[in-house]
Amino acid sequence: MPSNYSGYPDCRPAFVEAFEKLANVATAAAVEGRATYRVHAPLLRMTKSQIVQTGVKLGVPLRLDALCYDPDVLGRACGRCDSCRLRAQGFSRRGVPDPTVYFPR
Repeated sequence: MPSNYSGYPDCRPAFVEAFEKLANVATAAAVEGRATYRVHAPLLRMTKSQIVQTGVKLGVPLRLDALCYDPDVLGRACGRCDSCRLRAQGFSRRGVPDPTVYFPR
């Protein structure tokens, strides 16, 4: 299990594999032999720290991603859910400032 797994079922390799199988039996193109679908999820096996490192290296605007499961009405992150805490930890471990906008407490 990846070290950034927080218990969400869609963050497991088994989910991605099942989704890929579903796409290959539930779409006309695949059933008719016109396509074969493959789901690529490279971040699934990376820690948040590795994801931050890769994002910084590639110049990804990390301030624009949304990971919070309990944002406020303005879309600001809660800072308390597993997703927020793991994200903050990933930035901290890389020594990179976290650009996330958290709502005030």
